[in-house]
Amino acid sequence: MLLTRPARPHPVLRFLRRPKAALLASAVTVCLVAAGAPAEPLGVGDRIFPELGNPGYDVAAYDLALTYPGNNDKPLKAVTTIDARLTDSLKRINLDFAHGTVESVEVDGRRAAFTSAGEDLVVTPDHALPLGSVTRITVRHTSDPVAADGQDGGWVRTTDGLAMANQADAAHLVFPCNDHPSDKAMFTFHVTAPNGYTAVANGLPTGAVEAGGSTTWSYRSQHPMATELAQVSIGHSAVVRRTGPHGLPLRDVVPAADKKELEPWLAKTPDQIAWMESKIGPYPFETYGVLMAQASTGFELETQTLSLFEKEIFTEPAYPKWYIESVMVHELSHQWFGDSVSPRTWSDVWLNEGHATWYEALYAQEKADRPLQDRMKAAYGASDRWRAAGGPPARPKPPAPGQKIGIFRPNIYDGAALVLFALRQEIGKDAFERLEKVWVQENRDTSVGTADFVRLASAIGGRDLTGFFQDWLYAEKTPPMPGHPDWKQVPPPAPSNPARKS
Repeated sequence: MLLTRPARPHPVLRFLRRPKAALLASAVTVCLVAAGAPAEPLGVGDRIFPELGNPGYDVAAYDLALTYPGNNDKPLKAVTTIDARLTDSLKRINLDFAHGTVESVEVDGRRAAFTSAGEDLVVTPDHALPLGSVTRITVRHTSDPVAADGQDGGWVRTTDGLAMANQADAAHLVFPCNDHPSDKAMFTFHVTAPNGYTAVANGLPTGAVEAGGSTTWSYRSQHPMATELAQVSIGHSAVVRRTGPHGLPLRDVVPAADKKELEPWLAKTPDQIAWMESKIGPYPFETYGVLMAQASTGFELETQTLSLFEKEIFTEPAYPKWYIESVMVHELSHQWFGDSVSPRTWSDVWLNEGHATWYEALYAQEKADRPLQDRMKAAYGASDRWRAAGGPPARPKPPAPGQKIGIFRPNIYDGAALVLFALRQEIGKDAFERLEKVWVQENRDTSVGTADFVRLASAIGGRDLTGFFQDWLYAEKTPPMPGHPDWKQVPPPAPSNPARKS
């Protein structure tokens, strides 16, 4: 995720996204479960979001069917089917879900009782599910874009339809799921919309069937995906197709009326993919493209195979060309760092954003003569302030209640890229570049954590780097920069109009 852009983009700093209101209470319809202990929300114990994700099962696949009514202020009808393997014996199954009304739940084809607890949908099948068994859960529900709109993710209402922005852990505002990046799964989408709309989702198209006055568009992923990376776009859109490196199919989704104006930006993607491949190896997925939405979000987002952008970033004259291109590369690089190689916990998000910021800055250096070292020196000067405000890069402070995107602070953007710069200084350019390639190759399609990166860096660097990373990732103060003992922390500038104390 890229945070709020300033009106005049600063070449060094990322600024916090504007605050959003607290999440609305869940509208999940309650169906009383059989007698027993009261239902309660569960979680996988994430330090940042302790009640998200659920124990006891591993999702293999989601099949999500959505019916759009032709109006983005009305709920969509939906059927979510989840195939999961039990990693424990369960009498109840918790799913993350809010902002929808549940009509019925089936487990293995048989009706199941359900209720809500916090932001969990708690399902009680008519029989216990044994360890190691495979089960299918089918939930018929609505998905309400108005309840989620303007909140902490989920549906984004555009001028002509809808798009998704599910980071961090906000997919459950759209559909029932195990909403944590440690449980990646395959996805299939079926999106029905009135004729005249175009629906696009992650992965490759598998068909479009017209019936009466509507069309059902189907897509399927070929690689597992975290729920936070799901994307569905519904609008009066044009789909622009071209071919990328090695025959990679590319498809961009833009407002149909703006297709010609936006084409020069769309045409940059093949060369940007080739540039990334020259740094870290083959593109990891089956397709790529950009979704230019007519919406005010304040951010761009690396949804898997189809990155979400505000259309405004490409049409606002205040943004320099080099800046826009580097933002495109930021989201593209997330396809390797964050999407293909996902964080095991939300405390590991520095691995996503630090790497995306690194390649964004490296691209700006090589293509626009914006020295990476200058950006890193400026980041070093602000690093202690960032750590004080948001925590060290690998131990970010939890966000305020109802503001999950509050974890996306400068400490995990330029602050985390600064850690990578220090690592390159410590082990040398050749070892660092080898580490980057091996990291994405060995961990493709998995969820990994900071400890895994430390182990691999130590192996490739030829020495134990535990102490190095402990200081750079977890300390309250920024360590000295290897090779640059002259770099110092810079005090914040005095306010231009300081408030008078009475």
